[in-house]
Amino acid sequence: MDKQSILRKVNVIMAIVLLLQPLSGFLLAGTDWEFFEGLHVIGGIVLLAFAAIHLWLNWGWVRMNFLKRAK
Repeated sequence: MDKQSILRKVNVIMAIVLLLQPLSGFLLAGTDWEFFEGLHVIGGIVLLAFAAIHLWLNWGWVRMNFLKRAK
């Protein structure tokens, strides 16, 4: 698998989890169901993991645009 196809999959998963986070947070606040608490916590962990993978896959771009040495 090439880097771009992996990045596309990572971006889709991150978008889904990013949309589920506020939804699970609102449902947790509105109900007392422990399911939503677990969903919110696990979703946060998954989001952090995929954000780290996303950053790793885009590190060349980050380095080129943000970590330039001043002349």
